[in-house]
Amino acid sequence: MNRSLVGALSALLLGGATLVGAGAAPATAASPAKAPKAVDFAGTVALSNCSGSVVRTPGSADGDPALVLSNGHCLESGFPGAGEVIVDQPSSRSFTLLTASGGRAGTVRASKVAYATMTDTDISLYQLTSTYAQIQSAYGIKALQLSDSHPTQGSAINVVSGYWKTIYSCNIDGFAYRLKEGDWTWKDSVRYTSACNTIGGTSGSPVVDPASGKVVAVNNTGNEDGGRCTLNNPCEVDENGTVTVRKGINYAQETYGITKCVTTGNKIDLNLPGCVLPKP
Repeated sequence: MNRSLVGALSALLLGGATLVGAGAAPATAASPAKAPKAVDFAGTVALSNCSGSVVRTPGSADGDPALVLSNGHCLESGFPGAGEVIVDQPSSRSFTLLTASGGRAGTVRASKVAYATMTDTDISLYQLTSTYAQIQSAYGIKALQLSDSHPTQGSAINVVSGYWKTIYSCNIDGFAYRLKEGDWTWKDSVRYTSACNTIGGTSGSPVVDPASGKVVAVNNTGNEDGGRCTLNNPCEVDENGTVTVRKGINYAQETYGITKCVTTGNKIDLNLPGCVLPKP
């Protein structure tokens, strides 16, 4: 995992990335080409040690309590163990909400950790005390929308770090069948091209597809030293068990699966049809 940060440059452990992609759908005879959406910091947040974003699913309502997406390894309680799943854990964690330019819009606060794990994926979802409508009314900030479809190889992406107020731009190089780092293993991870050279503190950054403006993944790690499957040095493992190490390459975890596990009122329901997030 790439590192989260405690303080300015004291690296703790895991990492992240940011992205800004370009490229538009080709024009048709009937309509001009659709330009990619400008990716900025609106809706992103800074944690004490990581990055994150206020997100909603296609089914979320304006009156629902808002959700903040980050990494499981960014939890204030520490890294969840391999196989551990956290649901409905009380939390009063605060997040600095950013404006489009990266300025401070205000502070939002959690009521609980709705879901978190480092098994199969590396995500945390905090439920806030504010609704989407309240956040927009108070700060003029809209939540980022989670894509409900699998990301595409070759697509341009932007990794948007609220912690560092930095946007990385690159493409999806491909997908790792399994990504193993220390005790943890993640499935179908997004591999960046080398231009997304993310650093500690970018953990939890939303990975945005500029063509749609939607979140397709959450930044979480990278191979720093060329090590093999060790902390801060994840390795790829294919279907046959072959291990590949890519020094200097960074990764993210897909987020479309989250949309299959959220029901009315923005509640996490791990028993919904199509939901494959790990259960406690």
